[in-house]
Amino acid sequence: MKLNGLINNSSDNNPTVCRGVRGAVTVKENSEEAILAATRELLQVLVKRNEMRPEDIASVYFTTTTDLNATYPALAARQLGWADVALMCGHEMDVPGGLPMCVRVLIHWNTSRSAKEIVHVYLREAQSLRPDRQNLPPVRPRQMNAMEAMVKVMASVL
Repeated sequence: MKLNGLINNSSDNNPTVCRGVRGAVTVKENSEEAILAATRELLQVLVKRNEMRPEDIASVYFTTTTDLNATYPALAARQLGWADVALMCGHEMDVPGGLPMCVRVLIHWNTSRSAKEIVHVYLREAQSLRPDRQNLPPVRPRQMNAMEAMVKVMASVL
């Protein structure tokens, strides 16, 4: 379909939207070579599994655990030819008991795929980051403050 001279490859049923694609990989050591090799591997698998084209990627946010600081993982994307993609790096929260030596990525991808069709990729020990959704811990009920508790007690007495 042509719109104002532009070709629109999506139908009304499958509009192009920005979707988040997640992935993570663990690294054996805090070295530039290890970080870049693992990140390139992760990005290549994400691209292949989702049939992505770099020109459809809006931006990418990389994080590393605080024990990885030898280089920016975004450099791996540049090495793969992602010259026009906005890239940013940061550190992941340092949560006690969290997975160490890990590079995570969030790709903002313009696609006509539904959220259920997106393939998220977790390699090596990072597979532990994506538990089966049925095994997620239950959400704790909201705690009442003292005033709410007093009103509830008074309402039950009256």
